[in-house]
Amino acid sequence: MIKPQDRYKKIFFVLGLILVLNWAVALAKVIYGWMSHSGSMFADGIHSFADGASNVIGMIGISLASQPADEDHPYGHKKYETFSALAIATFLIVICVFLIKDAVNMFYHPRIPKVTVFSFVVMVVTMAVNWGVTTYERKKGRELQSDILLSDALHTQTDILTSFSVIVSLIAVRFGFPMVDSFVTAFIAVFIGYAAFGIIKESSEVLCDHVVLDVSEIRKVVLAVDKIRSCHEIRTRGRKDDVYVDLHILVDNAMPVAEAHDLANYIEDEIKKNIEGVTDVVVHIEPESHSHSPNSPDKK
Repeated sequence: MIKPQDRYKKIFFVLGLILVLNWAVALAKVIYGWMSHSGSMFADGIHSFADGASNVIGMIGISLASQPADEDHPYGHKKYETFSALAIATFLIVICVFLIKDAVNMFYHPRIPKVTVFSFVVMVVTMAVNWGVTTYERKKGRELQSDILLSDALHTQTDILTSFSVIVSLIAVRFGFPMVDSFVTAFIAVFIGYAAFGIIKESSEVLCDHVVLDVSEIRKVVLAVDKIRSCHEIRTRGRKDDVYVDLHILVDNAMPVAEAHDLANYIEDEIKKNIEGVTDVVVHIEPESHSHSPNSPDKK
């Protein structure tokens, strides 16, 4: 398993590399969109700049999340990574509102874009770059189990569809339908808003302690241990790479305290060994006669 500090360094490197690519793509689209009066291309360029800004937010979040546990943060700082993903979503919402306002303004005050062969070249090249960035970032996000990389990959993925929409808009303008530019800009804005909602949903589940693991998976590991009568009240929370588990087990009434303590430690080690991402396990031991969950599944 990769060490936490090595993981953070890898995530930071990926974000830095993608930041350079995103802003190179954004600069090309914004400059040519402004020069050619193409609202949809300009909007797509702003979206790409937002991708880069989200990379910066992610890098700040990773720097904070990599800090070790201390007296004020005994559980560590890992949720700063999730919080940064939420900040990216907030930034996307701001961009969404800005683009909708711009689309409405273009609808009432049309600007006729200047469409050339170079317009299409810019969009095709930037789409290819975005596809490569999204594929790479998603792969690394899954490999490193990073909220920031997966959220940012989703963010960058919207660039592919929006860039394709811009190409459609340019073709429509070329054939004498300039109003399409306004509608495509609005479509891009809505798509960005949808991506932001997805990030908010996933991040809030972590921050609000949504269930992380399948209870039956944990119960299977626990009940495979000798001398366990039953396992119940299993709860999980946290990030997928930093899962906290607490559970209750029933043991024989006559089991000595020392033996029960050793049994709890063994269960903790077994869960960490068999279930990826678990970093902390709290085992509450109950004598079989004091069971508060008579309907909980017993060991067969």
